[in-house]
Amino acid sequence: MHTNITIEKKPGSLVVITGELPYADLEAQRGKAVAALSKEVEIDGFRKGHVPEQILLSKIGEMPLITEMAERALSDAYPKLVIEHKLDVIGYPQIGITKIAKDNPLGFTITVAVVPEITLPDYFAIARKVNADKASKEVTDEEVTTQINDILRQKAAYERLQKKAGHDHEHEHGEDCDHDHEHEAPIEDAEQIPLPELTDEYVKGLGKEGQFESVVDFKTKIREHLTIQKAQDIDSLHRAKITDGVIAETSLELPQVMIDAEINQMFAQMETDLERAQLKVDDYLTHIKKTREDLKKEWTPSAEKRAKLQLVLNEIAKVEKIEADPSLVDAQTDTLLAQYKDADEKRVRVYVTSVLTNEAVLKRLEETN
Repeated sequence: MHTNITIEKKPGSLVVITGELPYADLEAQRGKAVAALSKEVEIDGFRKGHVPEQILLSKIGEMPLITEMAERALSDAYPKLVIEHKLDVIGYPQIGITKIAKDNPLGFTITVAVVPEITLPDYFAIARKVNADKASKEVTDEEVTTQINDILRQKAAYERLQKKAGHDHEHEHGEDCDHDHEHEAPIEDAEQIPLPELTDEYVKGLGKEGQFESVVDFKTKIREHLTIQKAQDIDSLHRAKITDGVIAETSLELPQVMIDAEINQMFAQMETDLERAQLKVDDYLTHIKKTREDLKKEWTPSAEKRAKLQLVLNEIAKVEKIEADPSLVDAQTDTLLAQYKDADEKRVRVYVTSVLTNEAVLKRLEETN
């Protein structure tokens, strides 16, 4: 148990831990500190990492050793302080030394973000209200017709471009060509392009080879696709309405470290997508005429929303005692580890547990009547 420790709450959901460590805690780290420093010093006649303490001290002085001992003692004390004072910390701490001298207590401050105090609204009442007004997933004949017309119009526009490209090529090389289409007026608005007649023969040329056998088959598959897409869109929008409603009425002070973490994740995703497209980040930023700071500013509202959502879902899970299905956690963890063989199992398991817990919370809200 550490004594002479104070915990002070600061704005931005931060806490400052202030206190002292007895010099004995530093002495307990002497052996490791000597070994670490000796790896960084070159002394004739000794291998790195095997320099005797007295010879090392004659080379670097005593204060670097005491400082190394202090840093190691604080790293060892920090997780114990977190447990002792029941701090629900987020991210990495900022550790500072305020007083250091041989044979004297070590003075320190540790600043770290903690999970904020969260005052949840009546989330079931919010969900119930949204659920009562959920949009229909049924696909109408009008939606099918609109989708089909869009496909036909895109196909016709593409064929016009191909035809024009061929016509320009013939003129370029002085070739004879069919002049029937020379007097066609250019169509700027795609809505004005005449639609071709929908026949069994025509639909066979749409999509991949053999994808559509007849007009009936074409319409059936378009409806099936729209049904899946509309259901996904409605479910996604409905879920967003519930979470937006809960977040809007939740009181919490969002730690900056959580916003930064979300933005870093968004940058990482962007870099992965660009790498997949064989593009460099700097080239992409030059193309869109923006800097990383510009993107960070644009993404901050979205990052704040994502961070708040995670905190809200965590709090609801805790209040309602909602947990991820252990068998599903095991199965999905194994799947990811098989796919990413170098991944750390503990981190993968934490990630999977979080995703599945979030999903369980969201389903509970969506099923509230």
